[in-house]
Amino acid sequence: MDIKIKRKVVPSDVVLDVLKVVFLTFAVVICIYPFWNIFIVSINDATDAMRGGLYFLPRKLSFASYADILGRETFQHSILVTIARTVIGTPLAVLVTSALAYVMSRPELVGRKQLNLLFIFTMYFSGGMVPYYMILKNLGLLNSFWVYIIPGLLSVYNMILIRNYIDGMPAALFESMRIDGANDLTIFFRMVLPLSKPIVMTVALFVAIGHWNSWFDAYLYTNSQDLKTMQSILVEILNQYQTSEAGASSADRLSQSITPDSIRMAATMVTTIPIIIIYPFIQKYFVKGIMLGSVK
Repeated sequence: MDIKIKRKVVPSDVVLDVLKVVFLTFAVVICIYPFWNIFIVSINDATDAMRGGLYFLPRKLSFASYADILGRETFQHSILVTIARTVIGTPLAVLVTSALAYVMSRPELVGRKQLNLLFIFTMYFSGGMVPYYMILKNLGLLNSFWVYIIPGLLSVYNMILIRNYIDGMPAALFESMRIDGANDLTIFFRMVLPLSKPIVMTVALFVAIGHWNSWFDAYLYTNSQDLKTMQSILVEILNQYQTSEAGASSADRLSQSITPDSIRMAATMVTTIPIIIIYPFIQKYFVKGIMLGSVK
């Protein structure tokens, strides 16, 4: 016979629950409203938006800013470049980083502690931008699509996350695989990677966002317009409109259907929406992976 014990509700519990709801509602509004405001400004007529007072809904619906950005051939090509570097660079970087993490997690590795210290040293000290540029030049990577891929194949921070995750796996799993005659490649691909799915997906998210949002390397290491990324083209568009606005009279500004602010808001939405769409599908891996694979 099940006996249900009813807990007496006291006024202090009710007050606490109300405060929790109010606080969480306030936190949600703070997080969501700025993004919503950017969205409604981006789809509002630019000259009307200059009046201000846009809070929840657009007054005059207009997609002129989106049409201006998406209608440019250079921007359309830059989308393909950005997608290509993200699709190619992310799995390669995850594979290389995971493989190194597995090697660095093996206790039988000779000089393991010294190698770990050497990798950590590179996180805090580097040769600088000019030596890095000269290395890329000597490797023939300048003005090449692979300058977006090869230099970013390894991240020491991500390697440490995955290594710590692998360190948490029971040693008996590795011993049983070796008893069955498995070598390191078999253990890595058939056991470590499947069991490391949460942290691997977390690292993949980090790398993918880095590739998607990257723009500075397109300025430093490429001169060809065909290799410009989406973010770098958006920066050029913003600079173009800011320059034109600086030389325009107040009457010209009022007559424009597109302004630097409207372009900026539309550009923010164009670059952010794909990440927002993808994130919910890997959110569960992200939360679990970042907690279990955090730096000890």
